Amino acid sequence: MTVKKRILNILFWSVISAAFIGPGTVTTAASSGATYGTDLLWALLFSTLACLLLQEAAARISIVTGKNLGQSVADYFEGRQSKTAVLVLVLGAILVGAAAYEMGNLLGAVEGIRLLFDIPSYLLVLLIGTCSAILLSIPSLRIMSTILGMLVVIMGIGFLITALMVKPDLGELIKGTFIPSLPGPQAAVLVLALIGTTIVPYNLFLGSGLSKKGQSLKEMRFGLSIAIVLGGIFSMAVLIAGSAISDTFSFEALAGVLKDRMGPAGKYLLGFGLFAAGFTSAVTAPLAAAVTLSSLFGQNQPEKWRSASWRFRIAWILVLCTGIGFASLNIKPVPAIILAQALNGFLLPFISIFLYLVIQKSIDKRFATYMITNILMLIVIYVTLIIGLNSAVKAIARLLDPGFVNTLTTQIIIASFSLVLIIIIGVRGGKGLNNSRS
Repeated sequence: MTVKKRILNILFWSVISAAFIGPGTVTTAASSGATYGTDLLWALLFSTLACLLLQEAAARISIVTGKNLGQSVADYFEGRQSKTAVLVLVLGAILVGAAAYEMGNLLGAVEGIRLLFDIPSYLLVLLIGTCSAILLSIPSLRIMSTILGMLVVIMGIGFLITALMVKPDLGELIKGTFIPSLPGPQAAVLVLALIGTTIVPYNLFLGSGLSKKGQSLKEMRFGLSIAIVLGGIFSMAVLIAGSAISDTFSFEALAGVLKDRMGPAGKYLLGFGLFAAGFTSAVTAPLAAAVTLSSLFGQNQPEKWRSASWRFRIAWILVLCTGIGFASLNIKPVPAIILAQALNGFLLPFISIFLYLVIQKSIDKRFATYMITNILMLIVIYVTLIIGLNSAVKAIARLLDPGFVNTLTTQIIIASFSLVLIIIIGVRGGKGLNNSRS
């Protein structure tokens, strides 16, 4: 593969980075840094590696079988009474997640511009929404992905410069990156949000849907690995920049810190970075929803679900307009964005379960080759299940009892329940593999 082809391959797969490095990443990572310093860097390391693992599996399905993730899920449940319910559940989760993200994406992009110019929010929401619609109207998904990839690289370099200007302590960086900890009461929610902002459920369908049939596994893995690892590094840079805030996080507080460290350029760098993060993600969220809908319901009539078809366009228009509608209501951006990340973090293990079951049936005799990958996938599902269920239990319990304290007994019950569920999933996946061989 030539150098030019490698670069284009990385830019193409950077659409995944563009999808998860949005205002949610900036908000959640910077909030984590402002609250706990570099103590939660380990969550970004875990989520980056888990993102690479799951995205590779989703893309591998398309390249090896010729069917994307949505089509494979539909095939897995073919002939079962639960098929319709499962497809509706998956589609609902993806659409809800994409719409929630879209609101946060638009709000984040607006905040980036408002750091630099005093323009009414509702006008900016409409303007950014219109620009997103224009880019989404490009018939070639490859051209669109390359444009988004270039924006991500420029944005990421800006965040790296910002992190270097903060001059973090090397010992604290190493400790926070490789020693997991939950240093405070908000840490669990922030960890779930960091995972939810990096391993975005709808990205699994987007990456699988964009995989080229003629692309080799080696080419896919190279481009995808570089793009996601760079995305993870950019996210860590944002957290490090946030650690310089000594008070409660806000975009204005972060801009103030950067202005003190870098002069006026710091504020402009953050404003552009936040806008670029919001704009690129404002394009990829509706795109991912449309690709998911197409893959789930367009298997028998693919020509009617091409990227230029009215069905495909209606799907992304619906998500984009929903995001514009909610973003125009003057909702406070930071709480809304973190809530969207936490919601997607909770949905993640259930989408990952479908991916695990499907890959066992779709890639039949390759189980021995990918034994380690399958084990790692189960570990990722297990960890995200524990974190997601733990946060859900705390949220529900505190609605009923504001003084609720999550005890060790509760955590053991959640961990044990998750382990039993993982064992059942592993056994079920093994049966799917055996059935595919017979």
